[in-house]
Amino acid sequence: MKYEVIIGLEIHIETKTKTKMFSSSSSLFDAPANTNVNVVDMAFPGTLPTVNKKAVKNAIMLAHALNMNIDEELHFDRKNYFYSDLPKGYQITQQRRPIGSDGYLDIFVNDTKKRIRIERIHMEEDTAKQIHLADITLIDYNRAGLPLVELVTEPDLRSGEEAMAFVEAVREIVTFLEISDGKMEEGSLRCDVNISLRPIGALKFGNKVEIKNMNSISNIGKAIEMEIMRQSALLDKGAKVESQTRRYDDSLKDTVVMRQKDEAVDYRYIPEGNILPIALSKDFIKETIVAMKELPSAKRERYFAKFKLNAHEVNILLQDKELTHYFDEAAANVSNYKMLINWIIGEFSSYLNKEGKNAKSVSLSPQNTAKLINLIDNGTISNSQARELFTHIIDTNEDPETKAKALNLVQVSDTDFILDVINEVINENLSVIDDIKAGKDRAMGFLVGQVMKKTKGKVNPALASKLMKQEIDKR
Repeated sequence: MKYEVIIGLEIHIETKTKTKMFSSSSSLFDAPANTNVNVVDMAFPGTLPTVNKKAVKNAIMLAHALNMNIDEELHFDRKNYFYSDLPKGYQITQQRRPIGSDGYLDIFVNDTKKRIRIERIHMEEDTAKQIHLADITLIDYNRAGLPLVELVTEPDLRSGEEAMAFVEAVREIVTFLEISDGKMEEGSLRCDVNISLRPIGALKFGNKVEIKNMNSISNIGKAIEMEIMRQSALLDKGAKVESQTRRYDDSLKDTVVMRQKDEAVDYRYIPEGNILPIALSKDFIKETIVAMKELPSAKRERYFAKFKLNAHEVNILLQDKELTHYFDEAAANVSNYKMLINWIIGEFSSYLNKEGKNAKSVSLSPQNTAKLINLIDNGTISNSQARELFTHIIDTNEDPETKAKALNLVQVSDTDFILDVINEVINENLSVIDDIKAGKDRAMGFLVGQVMKKTKGKVNPALASKLMKQEIDKR
């Protein structure tokens, strides 16, 4: 039997702030364990939470980017449950009135656009981090109270590919707006997948399985595909898919059960009595939105329209915020955008990957990269000469033209000199002329190659080809 896959996502995003959601503790990542924690985080009696203004602005920006209705009043609730990573015995969240509701995000899969509805985004605080050892569990409270935004989609996704595209699109938004660093491997963006299957044409949803804490986009796709296979096999046998919480085990390449979902958990939500409703003025919301950086969707359209980049090139750029900034600054000083993008995603990115750097950390400025591209474009240097020149200036940021002259890398464009070499090559290979006149293009390439060899690659190859053809036509 064929089944329709129903997928909804819950994405937790740690947002960038200097301090925690409801306390003055530092939110610095990777600090020594239990050093960024204070009495509010540990729920000492008599302590009171205060709302982080920057965290609210981050949530407003995300809501706007996701085409959501923005609530003009902040309301917080207590989500009551006891667990070792939750010092207060409850989590401060937004259950009744999320800051953003009824939004959507368009994704592209195989160049086809699909709109995914988003039910809500709400602000809350993160829990502490648990480190499970052989027979004990350690707790690092540095993470307790970090500001989170949780995004909940409608069940509109139908494949692992679509889920991956959605998470990547969200990651693009939060990184380009500088709401979050979006690093799944560090836990600043975490995803839970809810998945069920139903026969094609059926209206009723099947039993839902939740896959918790996915830590990479590729693993989201793998976990969904494995879960589709597992649930399909059960349904084909007439067995029941049990409602479970599972995790993806990368070593097994399969999902593994964590616990059964026998009944809905009652979190006994109540209004947070220590935080009264906060009115957000229209001016505050408007100013926050106006100050937003360029959205990835707008950047994508600009790259298509202005620079005539293709989808592959745009997707590579948008995976790296620093690389797009580098490209934009370099593009302001060149006219051959195709040559620039080929260099950026080719030679330049290869260097970054090899050295473990990003575009922001290299010494070579975007302006000097533009000068390098212009030297290639106007025929001053060849591509091979450019690659050699690049190795000399990448760590020094020297002026490309000055350095090219100092290294004697400038192409020879002296017509008389090139003609002398061409005629020398022709006279040494008179038998090849008949092949060229017979339409054998390789023979022409051979002669131009001999010219390049005699001049040690310093002749402009395009000019050499043009003059070679002219000389052969005279014979």
